[in-house]
Amino acid sequence: MSRIGKKPIEIPSGVTVSLDGAAVSVKGPKGELAANLVSEVSVSMEDNLISVVPVDQSKRARSMWGMQRTLVSNLIEGVSKGFEKKLEITGVGYRAQVKGSALNLQLGFSHDIDFPIPDGIDIKTPDQTTVVISGTDKQKVGQVAAVIRSYRKPEPYKGKGVRYSGEYIFRKEGKKK
Repeated sequence: MSRIGKKPIEIPSGVTVSLDGAAVSVKGPKGELAANLVSEVSVSMEDNLISVVPVDQSKRARSMWGMQRTLVSNLIEGVSKGFEKKLEITGVGYRAQVKGSALNLQLGFSHDIDFPIPDGIDIKTPDQTTVVISGTDKQKVGQVAAVIRSYRKPEPYKGKGVRYSGEYIFRKEGKKK
């Protein structure tokens, strides 16, 4: 039994959910999102609760149960609160700055990196070494953060690079004489 799948999803005030077979669309104060669920699970709505149940007891249906429930939960959380990821830039001369519709990154290369900001994503730089990525779609926010981090991953000797806020970097000892 899926422990996550058994929990019903509560719909907060100001959010409207419409079910059309396997399609779920959610509208809230931060925007509108939609998702198509797999045919192995069915979604129902009573009062202010959404429940996701497997159609049968096959292995695939039980495997999809918890994930599909989490997808619907993320849709509702995205349009009501939104999602946010923070990146920290460490290194001498490493900095970030939003210029128009692009994020300009100086990460120790011979050239600057201009990352175009995708639709539905908001990027802010409160200071030169912090990048805050926010949006309604959890997958998109995480993907953008991962792409920016991939330009210069944190290295284990000096810890220079782009890392998630709160991420622990295992430090190694350098050469000894």
